[in-house]
Amino acid sequence: MPGLNSLVIRKRTTLLLLGIFGVIGILTGRLLYIQGIKANYYQNMAEDQRLRDIRVEPMRGTIFDRKMNTLAFSFDTEAVYAIPYQIRDPQGDAKIIAEKLNLSEKEVYSKLTKKTSFVWLKLKPLPEEVQKIKEARLPGVEVAQKAQRFYLQGSLAAHVLGISGIDNQGLEGIEKYYDQYLCGIPGSEQAEYDSKGNHIPLGERRFIDAQNGASLVLTIDQVIQYIAERELEKAVLENGAKKGAVILMDPMTGEILALANYPSFDPNHYAQYPAANRRNWVLSDQYEPGSTFKIVTAAAALEEGIVRRDSQFFDPGFIIVEDRRLKCWRAGGHGSQTFVEAVENSCNPVFASLALRLGQQKFLQYIQAFGFGRQTGVDFPGEARGIIPPLSRIKNVELATIGFGQGISITSLQLLCALSAIANGGELLEPRLVKEIRTPDGQEVIKKFEKRTIRQVISEQTARELALILTSVVEYGSGNRARIAGYRVAGKTGTAQKPGKGGYGQERIASFVGFAPVEDPKVAGIIILDEPQGPVKYGGVIAAPFFSSIVGDVLRYLEVEPSRELEERRQSNEDNSVVVPNLLHLPKEEAIQILKQMGLTHRELGVGEYVIAQNPKAGVAVEPRTTILLYCDEESRYLREHATVLVPNLAGFTPQEAAKALTELGLKIAGNGTGIAYQQIPAPGTRLSTGATVTVYFITPDADRNR
Repeated sequence: MPGLNSLVIRKRTTLLLLGIFGVIGILTGRLLYIQGIKANYYQNMAEDQRLRDIRVEPMRGTIFDRKMNTLAFSFDTEAVYAIPYQIRDPQGDAKIIAEKLNLSEKEVYSKLTKKTSFVWLKLKPLPEEVQKIKEARLPGVEVAQKAQRFYLQGSLAAHVLGISGIDNQGLEGIEKYYDQYLCGIPGSEQAEYDSKGNHIPLGERRFIDAQNGASLVLTIDQVIQYIAERELEKAVLENGAKKGAVILMDPMTGEILALANYPSFDPNHYAQYPAANRRNWVLSDQYEPGSTFKIVTAAAALEEGIVRRDSQFFDPGFIIVEDRRLKCWRAGGHGSQTFVEAVENSCNPVFASLALRLGQQKFLQYIQAFGFGRQTGVDFPGEARGIIPPLSRIKNVELATIGFGQGISITSLQLLCALSAIANGGELLEPRLVKEIRTPDGQEVIKKFEKRTIRQVISEQTARELALILTSVVEYGSGNRARIAGYRVAGKTGTAQKPGKGGYGQERIASFVGFAPVEDPKVAGIIILDEPQGPVKYGGVIAAPFFSSIVGDVLRYLEVEPSRELEERRQSNEDNSVVVPNLLHLPKEEAIQILKQMGLTHRELGVGEYVIAQNPKAGVAVEPRTTILLYCDEESRYLREHATVLVPNLAGFTPQEAAKALTELGLKIAGNGTGIAYQQIPAPGTRLSTGATVTVYFITPDADRNR
């Protein structure tokens, strides 16, 4: 059987050899797989085990104003961090670190015992604190470079810029809205450690450079922003207001030149201020606009041909809509007036009647076309939409009140955009806060934002007509205190009641919205004072003067030439006559002082403390020493409307003498011809109510002889 045994041995040997070769093949294949196909994978795994990665923060992009003045930038500073698993004695090290960095020992211990590979201990240590940490040589505690944000102008434009967090992220404002451009791309610093987690001094080190964030160029001008903030602070403090806001815009492009809220805060130390101070409420809050919204009603009525400049209205002091009696702000009403005078007087019943004539659907179309009820599209987070009632809920009473600015909620920016459409010829523009995105060094433009027209809301003719009417509001009406010497200003006052539980309360929002110069608008602006606490809360009295101060300074800063015609007219008035100022709603003593300064005399009717009416009205040119009648309360208003005077004999009077004699009696004059008076209607001795008109005919002496 030797042959059989030999055969078995050979088979076993062959199988053994095949098994050995199979195992060798498998091992070889596995080796090739690991060393070839998966080489990079295992190499990276090995590196991860011995290399520790420290994040290198990029420099956050710089923010410039429109003239490339720096508003916010980042710079490198030292920060202290720890690698918890390298800490040998957490409790002992926590005590040392807390002492050297002036921190809570409990807080430091909590960080050192965290189940994480990396933790910041202090981001803004003092130089001497950093030196103490370095001298301590604690394992696992290191010092690294970290970018820190700095706002160069402190609180200037704080509500626009917003704030950024400790981890280089935008938290509020422009910092948040454009965070994807500003934040950049982080880099890293890698160092080699042994199996026990100790740093190898001569080990491998790698650096991956961070890519710094892009720069922004704002539409804001830091000088204009400063002017706005300076005057806004004065306005709020002088009137005891809860808060205030100003927005200034280029009405031809939609670029926002300044946006200010008061009270404000310093973004370098934002944690030291109440959270309410950081709220950009002028964009994020909505309110009932009151009379400033009448510009929208007027625009719709003019565009639809429902009203003209010379359309006549009579205001008895109220308008009855269904079962409601809607009052005018002025008890007793404004009587007979043209549409221009109704806008000057801010007459509620007139605007209620215009809204009713337009009808629910048509008026709502214009309101929506002007951009109310939706976001303007401004590049800022958290913008409010406003509240416009749906068509189904707008009955006649609601329609009438919306006509004069009640029953709807809007934002200040929406209203300013609507006014800008009137200033620029009827185009509703998208407002902007950022002009350009640039490379980190600010040298090259990556993206430029151009003017964007949303829609044509009204025709150029209607816009031009309404601009002239709003100019009349400033020249002769309730916006008189918004005048700017040398420039024609168009605008509208607003004094809105704040709604509360059970109806409207006593608190007010005083505002003024306007633009200048009317011929070539450069600046449109709105100023709002929330809950002023002084005795007078009218927008025309407390908001309009600050609009004048702000926009006047801005126009001079922009080197806008004053109107030669206005200067010549002013000089002519100074030489020959005096233009009666607008004294409505002023304290009586202040009104009297103004009249004295202008060389005019006065006569008081009533015993109130504030002027509720005057005669002649503002804007009328009169002779020096003319007597101005001041009606100071409801009793004096009644006397003005019901008292009578005897018409004097004006025969032989010159036009100037006749005008002065009638004005002092509270009568108006309609003159015909030149020379001396020879006839009058009604006849001398007739008893007329104050405010009535006497027609006087004049003739030259030569003409009299030739008759």
